[in-house]
Amino acid sequence: MNLKHLISRKTINNLSKINGKSISYNSKKLSTIAAATSPSLYSLSSGQSSAFLQNRKPIFPFIRYIRSTQETKLSYASVEAKLVSSDSEEEEDGTVNEFLSRFVWIMRGKLSDAYRDCNKETIDGMLLIIVGKVVEEMEKGGIQQMLDSAVAMPSQDFSEDLWRTVWEVSNMVLEDMEKARKKEKVKQFLQSEEVKEMCCFASEVGIHGDLLRELRFKWAIEKMEENDFYRSLERLRDEEEPKDGKTFDEQAVVAEDEQRVVSLPKRKGKLKYKIYGLDLSDPKWAEVADEIHEREAMVWPQEPKSLSGKCKLVMEKILSLKKEDDPSQILAEWIELLQPSRVDWISLLDRLEQQNPDIHLKVAELVLSEKSFQTDIPDYRKLIDAYAKENRIEDAERILKKMVENGIMPDILTTTVLVHMYSKVGNLDHAKEAFESLRSYGFQPDMKLYNSMILGYVNAGQPRLAESLMREMETRDIKPSEEIYLALLRSYAHSCDVTGAGRIAITMQFAGFQPTMESCSLLVEAYGQAGDSDQARSNFNNMIKLGHKPDDKCTASMIAAYEKKNLLDKALDLLLQLEKDGFEPGIATYTVLVDWLGKLQLVDEAEQLLGKIAELGEVPPLKVHVSLCDMYSRAGFERKALQALGVLEAKKDELGPHEFERTIYALIAGGFVKDARRIHGLMEARGFTASQQLTFSLSLSQTQSPRRPTMG
Repeated sequence: MNLKHLISRKTINNLSKINGKSISYNSKKLSTIAAATSPSLYSLSSGQSSAFLQNRKPIFPFIRYIRSTQETKLSYASVEAKLVSSDSEEEEDGTVNEFLSRFVWIMRGKLSDAYRDCNKETIDGMLLIIVGKVVEEMEKGGIQQMLDSAVAMPSQDFSEDLWRTVWEVSNMVLEDMEKARKKEKVKQFLQSEEVKEMCCFASEVGIHGDLLRELRFKWAIEKMEENDFYRSLERLRDEEEPKDGKTFDEQAVVAEDEQRVVSLPKRKGKLKYKIYGLDLSDPKWAEVADEIHEREAMVWPQEPKSLSGKCKLVMEKILSLKKEDDPSQILAEWIELLQPSRVDWISLLDRLEQQNPDIHLKVAELVLSEKSFQTDIPDYRKLIDAYAKENRIEDAERILKKMVENGIMPDILTTTVLVHMYSKVGNLDHAKEAFESLRSYGFQPDMKLYNSMILGYVNAGQPRLAESLMREMETRDIKPSEEIYLALLRSYAHSCDVTGAGRIAITMQFAGFQPTMESCSLLVEAYGQAGDSDQARSNFNNMIKLGHKPDDKCTASMIAAYEKKNLLDKALDLLLQLEKDGFEPGIATYTVLVDWLGKLQLVDEAEQLLGKIAELGEVPPLKVHVSLCDMYSRAGFERKALQALGVLEAKKDELGPHEFERTIYALIAGGFVKDARRIHGLMEARGFTASQQLTFSLSLSQTQSPRRPTMG
């Protein structure tokens, strides 16, 4: 703003009068202001001082502001300014002094920039008129209206632009004073006992560095807000209670009589700053202030730098990068333009995570090597955790390796992330290593960590080790979840360990978990896999008594139990009984029946069941194609056998060692020796080793002349 057009013609006339030593503008009140702005220009006479003291007026609008900026309720008598005379110094009102001092300092700079040709005496005269008008508005109540509106009404003395500048400077001063007040207040709460205790606890659980400082600041602000809330309640209570038996109107009259006029303090000579008797005018305190400022920068939250011009364009290019692009070059250009600090890096990563998550992790990994980012353990941990959630194990291990190479060892939280990651992907050795390292730190695993390790053992086919961890949980009074019990029961059922399955089922009931449809089905499956059809049927009937209606999967497990003993009659009776109760066989039941009838070489009956599967609209599972290849090969149906074999070769990646061996045995038995050798080659390519019996059968088939049936 060009201040050369701010002061009206009448103001210039007044200024000329000042320079001519003839001033008539409110001389009683401006004498002390003149002393503050230019001590060499004006001084109060004894007559003026006595007249000034006898005509004191309260400054109610500014007092209302002062009351809003203080922590506790201030009486009108405590918010007053005391004049400093040459004979004796009285205590000054610090808040009023600070406001006017800041205002004069800023306005002096603006006037000096606008009027470079004017001397100091002229600038001081301008300041005298401006500050005098501000004090006059404070006394009559106009300052409140001026601060509440964007542009105050121009007066007879000042132009509209000048009043707008006064409004901007006043608001700037008030904002700076409020920030300084809050800053000093937060410093006190940073040293409170409650904040210290929370910080100690956070450091014990592994939170260090910038994250701990951010949490400490957050807790201090919350404590300050809580304290302000309760103080406001006390202030409201005190305002509602009359004092000394007087009414509120009487108290207001007494308070009004006790007010004094606020004015700039009179100063002479070199300014001296004293706090509690300590002289801060010494130059050494400037160095102390710089050190304090550096320490405060570590605690006080910083804001990212504002982006403009070319730097803003580069930022937009970074946000628009594609997943396959290399961000290193454009990132280097952004660094050269902005010279970012840690807060700028965090702002960039946050925006990338929200607007371009495909490139976020790639940029985050590059940022780790930047010195200005001040990389710490939480930064590595966040990136490892992000890669672990996406099952990108190699990338997570690369970050872990980089972390160790930089001399930063994984803490408890990082090791916990590694346990979850390795358990999820089934890398049991690394999961056990990370789990034991946590114990070496003295860390007691929690529920989530136990769950990850138990599921890791279950996925690796080691239910006994998983059960031992579950027993350890029980000894520590950590109740395992129903999911853990079912995972153990499922693992024992798949491994045909009926003893372990029964033990887990009993433990579940003692833990307060009632038998569910899934737990009963797993028990039926366990006994069926073990070939104990009687116990399987007993658990099947018990499930029905508990009110659970058998589903397709549970019925298929029961039929498979009868298949082990070749009890076809009992299986058919069970199906007829269930159909009377409204049960309709599904694809799981039909799959077991097709396999059973195929082994019995009942080709027509098996093909009828294939039609049932087609009616359901379901795609036959892989086990059905294995059963069909086995049945047609042994029955001598060449075309159908090769057709089923073609389906298996197309799905060779889904075949396990048991399916490979069954197919090879069937091909050898049907005379398809060349096809058997080809499937054996696919089996070895998958990394499976054939059993000795299968190897012997293949060797024996080479000595025999291959026969190829001609039946369709």
